[in-house]
Parts: sequence; structure tokens; C-alpha cells
Amino acid sequence: MDPSNLSSVDLRFKDLCNANLQGTNLRDANLQGANLQGANLWGADLRDTNLQDADLRGADLEDANMQGANLQGANLQVANVQGANLWGADLQGAYLWGADLRDTNLQDADLRGADLGEADLRRATLCGAAFDGARIGNGLTGLGEHIWLLTAAEEALIKCKRAASISKE
Repeated sequence: MDPSNLSSVDLRFKDLCNANLQGTNLRDANLQGANLQGANLWGADLRDTNLQDADLRGADLEDANMQGANLQGANLQVANVQGANLWGADLQGAYLWGADLRDTNLQDADLRGADLGEADLRRATLCGAAFDGARIGNGLTGLGEHIWLLTAAEEALIKCKRAASISKE
């Protein structure tokens, strides 16, 4: 088996602490509950991967492709997720305290109930992301609806209005 191609492999609850998986193809892999604390996943292909309840504390996920990944309940405390693609990822209830999410694509991601306290969201794409019940910054919760983060005003969060609610007015 090619060590750089681990697509569709079952690694549930495995201890991969500090593993070097840089650039590895883990597409459709099952890493539910895996210990990936401090792992190097820089540039890894994690599309549609199951990372539910995985421990990714301090992991390097820079430039990783996690489009459509299941990260429900995952712990990404102080993880480096800079420049990663999380388009359409499920991050419900994920713990992202202190995570570096600069330049990350979180378009259409589900962050309901996630903890983003102290996370760095500068230049992140958040169009269509769901933040209901999420904790952002200094305890800001219950944003409801969806929010955008504008590149020109990196710190400005603006609620998006759904077409349905606009048409009702």
C-alpha cells in the first residue's frame, strides 16, 4: 500500500499523535475519534473524510483540502488551519478555540454550536456558513442566520439576509 495514498482507509480511534501525513491522500477515510494531536497534515487531501470527535489539537492542517469533511465534535484547539478548504464541511459542535483560520474557505460550512473563541478568522470566506449557537470571539453567541467576513474590513462581521426573509418584507 502506498503510504501517501490512504484513501478510504479505516483508522477509527487510532493513535496518530504527531504523525507526519503531509500531502497524504486521506479522501473518504474514516478517522472518527482518532488521536491526531500535533499531526502534520499540511496539504493533505481530507475531502469527505470522517473526522467526527477526532483530536486535532495543535495539528498542522495548513492548505489541507477538507471539503465536505465531517468534523462534528472534533477538537481543533490551537490547530493551524490557515488556507485550508473547508467548503461545506460539518463542524457542528467542534472546538476551534485559538485555531488559526486565516484565509480559510468556510463557505457553506456548518459551524452551529462550534466554539471559535480566540480563533483568528481574518480573510476567511464565511459566505453561507451557519453559525447558530456558535461562540465567536469574546463570548459572542447566537448570531443566527449566516454571516460574511469581508476581506476589505477583516474584522467586520455582517449578517447575511436570506432571500426568503427579504421577500417577506
